[in-house]
Amino acid sequence: MSSIIRKVISTTKAPAAIGPYSQAVQVDRTIYISGQVGLDPSSGQLVPGGVVEEAKQALKNLGEILKAAGCDFNNVVKTTVLLADMNDFGTVNEIYKTYFQGSLPARAAYQVAALPRGSRVEIEAIAVQGPFIKA
Repeated sequence: MSSIIRKVISTTKAPAAIGPYSQAVQVDRTIYISGQVGLDPSSGQLVPGGVVEEAKQALKNLGEILKAAGCDFNNVVKTTVLLADMNDFGTVNEIYKTYFQGSLPARAAYQVAALPRGSRVEIEAIAVQGPFIKA
């Protein structure tokens, strides 16, 4: 039986984990990215501006982690979006679709009772290192 690679992915260009977890873990060619909220990586504070700015920052953070893994948004195959208020679903979708173009990843979205640091949105992702062949 051959060994499978397991590697922790980390970058200072995204916020450090605020709990006992890694920013991302790569297993073979699959990257599991922990949920990202709208924290500014330099200050560690939630960005001002509500759900719009938080969603933008969460996706920027996600992008930096993808980059650290040698990927980009085109490598993402699944996301989960957690919302403090489902009424923000449409607003977050408008921001989300500017980051994901072409083949969109599978996705689930849920309203939750609360998110870390009082955030309004959290986004986690699964990516696969390419290249991909379109079927």
